[in-house]
Amino acid sequence: MRSTIFAMTLLTAVLGGTAAFAQSAPQCEPAKVAEKYPALAGKTILMGADGQTPPYASLDSKTNTLVGSDIDLAKAVFDCIGVKYEIKPGAWSGLFPAIIAGQIDLMYYLYYNETRAQKGDFILYMKAGTGALTQKGNPKSIKSQDDLCGKTVATGLGSVEEAQMKKLGEECVAAKKPNVEVMTYPDHAAGFRLIATSRADIMLTDLALVDKTVADNPTIYQRAYSVVSGFKIGIAVKKGNDALSSALLDGLKAVQAAGTEQAILKKYGIDPTLEYPTELKTQ
Repeated sequence: MRSTIFAMTLLTAVLGGTAAFAQSAPQCEPAKVAEKYPALAGKTILMGADGQTPPYASLDSKTNTLVGSDIDLAKAVFDCIGVKYEIKPGAWSGLFPAIIAGQIDLMYYLYYNETRAQKGDFILYMKAGTGALTQKGNPKSIKSQDDLCGKTVATGLGSVEEAQMKKLGEECVAAKKPNVEVMTYPDHAAGFRLIATSRADIMLTDLALVDKTVADNPTIYQRAYSVVSGFKIGIAVKKGNDALSSALLDGLKAVQAAGTEQAILKKYGIDPTLEYPTELKTQ
């Protein structure tokens, strides 16, 4: 009898806990936007995206609209929280400054670091992988970062790769080896041209972007090597825009809980294990 009572008590506790978890799990409630996010109700959120960064964002020549994993994910989150939105193309190097200046509200796929977090807040959702793009045939036989002393490396202007390569150059010089020549580019298309025209030996950028570029241009490029870094990637918004940050955090949590982000990554050939449990970073 006692064992039966104990079992029933345990079952009740488990069911109660399950119900509580279900109630606390993130949910998409677009109809409640005015109630949950009154500061956003009736406003149109403006997002910027670089249309030259497939598979994350690219311009569809047939429809003249932006498509890609970041676009799909952004739309899923916007629809989840119930806000109006507009997504406009722009050069990658100008998107974060535009957020700080209040010209746009947010961008997806920006590496988080403490320096950027002084000017913007980040809602993290993905881990980063870096790919090294070179010409077909890898003419300089670059197989890892250890081979970069004395080489010309193209990196995004203001990117984490730029800072890494400058530091590596200092280490090369300290070891009495040739310095790393760092060439910066304002957008990925310009970086690809640096490789195609032999002005740079290696271009360091996002791994999925490198693999997509190689797949689309197999006679021009190849991947020299890749590194899964410890960096995190997030949505960037202007620091202090708490209403938008909170809403995006809720939306991403719900989208991840539903498995939508995983499905989007798989759709565009991105490793789904790169998904990162979303969190808000304000510093």
